[in-house]
Amino acid sequence: MRVLIVDDERPARDKMRRLLEQEPGISAIEEARDGVEALERLPAFAPDLLLLDIQMPEITGLDVAASLPAPAPLVVFVTAYDEYAIRAFDANAIDYLLKPYDQQRLQRALQRVRERLAQQRAAQTIQPMPPLLTEEASPPLQHPLPAISQLLVPERGGTRIVRVEHIQWIETADNYVVLHTAEGQPLMRQTLAGLVDKLGPRFLRCHRRAAVQLDWIVSVQHLDKGDGELVLRSGARVPCSRQYRAEVMERLNGQ
Repeated sequence: MRVLIVDDERPARDKMRRLLEQEPGISAIEEARDGVEALERLPAFAPDLLLLDIQMPEITGLDVAASLPAPAPLVVFVTAYDEYAIRAFDANAIDYLLKPYDQQRLQRALQRVRERLAQQRAAQTIQPMPPLLTEEASPPLQHPLPAISQLLVPERGGTRIVRVEHIQWIETADNYVVLHTAEGQPLMRQTLAGLVDKLGPRFLRCHRRAAVQLDWIVSVQHLDKGDGELVLRSGARVPCSRQYRAEVMERLNGQ
């Protein structure tokens, strides 16, 4: 089991690590100091379990749980406050550890996690029979849902929650990307390629400095030398270079 400890207090992380190191079946342990760092570590570390504090600066543990990409790791909340229990289980938490906890209480939580992981693995081994192909068979979905439904963007004094469906297009700005929405243009520290990959197939690169959500495009304007502009429902005009135009047109034709 791969475990990511997320807590803004170093002593709390140290205690959890010491207890985990005494448990069998823990293959890897990493730590994150807050919710932002936790979300950044997820793709590379791919934990099976998040041990997640709730009250943290910038992004709460509940916000992190709501922003996990699919397939999401299992979540056990670890907090000193019992008033969040109902909201934690609404977020599909496996367990709720109230500080101060001991080794025995942690073991019970880990047993629940192991049981859930075993159930998931068993379900994956069951191969469903392929459906019979008929003329009435439903066509496959042309617009699969994005890998995640919202982004958490740290801002001075708080965190903005940006729904993926509201992002019209994205452009690079030095080490950041700008998320163009009707509600504003928040900056996010992320590479354009990495974000497009995270957001899923609704988004497509259309320029070396821009990507667009396909569902927002209403027309393509052709310019000189093979370049173009994508006109969006909002009236925004997004550059489309000749390097990407053929793929954009192919994807639009296949929608």
